[in-house]
Amino acid sequence: MVENLRNIVIRAGTGENHFTMERGSFKYRQTAGKMTEFRRTGSEESPGCCRIFFECGNEKYIFTFEQEDGLLKASLTAPEKTKFNRYEISFPVSKGLHYYGCGEVHSALDLSGKKVRIFVAEHQNAKRIGKKIIKKYLPFMNAEKTLPFDRYESYYAQPTFVSSGKWFFHAETNGFSLLDFSVDGKVTFSCQEAPVFWIGSSDSYQSLSEKLSSLLGHQKELPDWIYDGAILAVQGGTEIIDKKISEVRSRGTKVCGVWSQDWCGCRRTQFGYQVMWNWEWDRELYHQLDKKIEEWNKEGIHFLGYINPFMAIEKDLYKYASSQGYCVKDHDGKDYLVTITTFPAAMIDLTNPKACEWYKKVIKENLIGLGLSGWMADFGEYLPVDCVLHSGQGPYLMHNQWPAMWAQLNREAVEEAGKSGEVFFFTRAGYTKTVSNSPMMWTGDQHVDWSEDDGITSVIPATLSLAMSGFGITHSDIGGYTTIKKMTRSKELLLRWEEMNIFSPLYRFHEGNQPSRNVQFNDDEELIKQLSWCSRAHVALKPYLKKLEKENSEHGTPVMRPLFYHYDEERAYSVYNEYLLGRDMLVAPVLKQGAGDRTVWLPDDEWVHIFTGKTYTGGTHKIEAPIGMPPAFIRKGSEFSFLSEDIKKEWQNNNNNKGEKV
Repeated sequence: MVENLRNIVIRAGTGENHFTMERGSFKYRQTAGKMTEFRRTGSEESPGCCRIFFECGNEKYIFTFEQEDGLLKASLTAPEKTKFNRYEISFPVSKGLHYYGCGEVHSALDLSGKKVRIFVAEHQNAKRIGKKIIKKYLPFMNAEKTLPFDRYESYYAQPTFVSSGKWFFHAETNGFSLLDFSVDGKVTFSCQEAPVFWIGSSDSYQSLSEKLSSLLGHQKELPDWIYDGAILAVQGGTEIIDKKISEVRSRGTKVCGVWSQDWCGCRRTQFGYQVMWNWEWDRELYHQLDKKIEEWNKEGIHFLGYINPFMAIEKDLYKYASSQGYCVKDHDGKDYLVTITTFPAAMIDLTNPKACEWYKKVIKENLIGLGLSGWMADFGEYLPVDCVLHSGQGPYLMHNQWPAMWAQLNREAVEEAGKSGEVFFFTRAGYTKTVSNSPMMWTGDQHVDWSEDDGITSVIPATLSLAMSGFGITHSDIGGYTTIKKMTRSKELLLRWEEMNIFSPLYRFHEGNQPSRNVQFNDDEELIKQLSWCSRAHVALKPYLKKLEKENSEHGTPVMRPLFYHYDEERAYSVYNEYLLGRDMLVAPVLKQGAGDRTVWLPDDEWVHIFTGKTYTGGTHKIEAPIGMPPAFIRKGSEFSFLSEDIKKEWQNNNNNKGEKV
């Protein structure tokens, strides 16, 4: 890469941003003048450092790249009062490369040929969903067609990518940026401040991940209990939780937690059953919750909840925050109210130290103090670019940083409560510093369908793109979340999602935004039986998952990995719907409605089918895959081969069990 940077081309210009936000989705356009290419005037080299001198008009620039901590650091030094606020750097690379990362990308894994926007936003938006509904329900439309990539937005965007040449790129920038892989043999990075970026290279992806993690940070190890079963999604009160726990445990289900997002109350809107954003125990809905949490804990069942950086404006928590000046403001000095789905809410100002201390106190007293062992730390991507912040900083440059600041607040609350290693949280949105502040991501609000853009199929590329961006431990809502119109969760979809998520770090369900319209885990005997064996199979993976999690924490090696991570074969670089769970397992979930088999590509090795015991070599195979028997393989000769027998035993017990109590 050193020689490539010697051939760098730099352009600059001026421009003005125009953002329109609607429910967290940001429509972006800019008015910009012509970009001017810098003229190279000379260079100088010293051991480990190269400086290239440029001129543009009357302004002089220095582009420097040097070795620092085993990485190559590159930076452009601009005059203090430069007229430019747009920069474009291009450098040549080998032809035929593949690119991965850029945060979390749901609709593609290999980004070759694409331009990727780096600006955190709500992944789902009204236009996107509307077009999908039209495609799905008009008979002449192609329901399988994916939405255009240039309309793509992501909860977690990050100016980081890994190439198939075994090198990574990471930029230090906070504003809107763009990574352009559309021209073979060239990478172009566009940003709105003088760029600073890092490049690391290695001879293996494991070593490359370690180098990237040395730059971005590591996730901490998770509590031991999360591997001890399923985390059920149950809402509606303590009595309902007790009933559902008893029902599934009597059939042999391993339950390690219950996630009740409405612990603080609920509201019913046009969108569905939604949480009341008032972070206090709803004593009317959850009778004696404090005592019940103690009872459940004694049985090894942990209680999890929900929080986000917004507050319901009709409740006392918001009224206190508003009276103290703790909320993000508009230009009239009023609290900036953001419409999320159908209702407005106020946002805590994360640049206000007093506001942050108060919000941490809310978490420490109202969540941890009540006995919660974890929670979903939702949102973070909604900061309006036209708001006013306590710090006086421009919201445009704070927007991408906001989800990392939100994760940091949650992390500090857990640490200050002395609960590290016992209590954890998981986040949806992210940017560069999220890696070192959030212990786990979930892949957002998947639709309750099979679509590649937003449904079950989108989970794998989202997970793997995060893995190649330095974030190595991720999971998805079992069953998906978003229900709209006729798009509701089927029994088949839930069964397939359950069996896929056996092979992930966390086994957690979601009821969806309209629970009564979606199939749930206990709706009939077949569902309860599947939950029972899947939960036990997930528990059987505990020693393996803990080993992988430790590798991630210490070395930045992701738990779920793309196939090319360990197999440098051309086909491995294009497979987006299979993944490696660590070094020794390969999972190829069934992702098509009505399918009883699937075509699986296996890299050059010997693979033992976990459920049939049949050995396959590298290549393409058509694998029988009835519901309850997902194509999952373990590498022959692995020290963890015993896990295959443990999982198979649970599966056989399920097939032999006719529904009677265990």
